[in-house]
Amino acid sequence: MKLKGRVWKFGHNIDTDGHNIDTDIIIPAQYLAHTDPKVLGEHCMEPLHPEFHKKVKKGDIIVGGLNFGCGSSREHAPIAISAIGIPLVIAKTFARIFYRNAFNKGLALLEADIDDVVEEGEEIEVDISSGVITCKKAVIQAKPIPPFMVELINHGGLVKYLKKKLEE
Repeated sequence: MKLKGRVWKFGHNIDTDGHNIDTDIIIPAQYLAHTDPKVLGEHCMEPLHPEFHKKVKKGDIIVGGLNFGCGSSREHAPIAISAIGIPLVIAKTFARIFYRNAFNKGLALLEADIDDVVEEGEEIEVDISSGVITCKKAVIQAKPIPPFMVELINHGGLVKYLKKKLEE
C-alpha cells in the first residue's frame, strides 16, 4: 500500500523536544461522550490547531516525535485522526496502547525519526508495507510493520478483519 500526502508536524508546540503528544491533545476529554467519528474528527488536535479539521485534506500525514499517543487508553484518538482522512501517523515512537488501538481501528503507524528531515506542508510518499518513506531530503527506512498488522490496515481494522475471516 503506497500513500502520498502532505505533512502536518505536531510536537514542537508542546515542548522543546517535540515529544509527548497525548490523547488529550489528539481528542480533548470534553468530546469523549461522542461516538460519531465525524464529531470526533472536528475536534482532532484542537488544543494545538483549532482549525486543523478544516485545513487537513484526505491523505495528509501526521508526523510526531517520541511517545506519540501517550496518556489514556481511549480509542477515540485514532478514530478522530482517521475521521478527518489521515491514513498514517509517523513518529519516532508511539505509546504502546495507542499503537495497538490505532491498528485495531485501521489507522497505520510507522516508527521513524523523520521529524527533523521533513517540513510542515511537504509532500512525502510512503510505502506502508515496506516502510520506505521518500521525502525531499532523503529516503528513510521506517521500522517495518508486522505482516499481521498490515492485514489489519488493509481490512480497515480488527473488527472488519475478523468479520472477513468469519465469512471465509
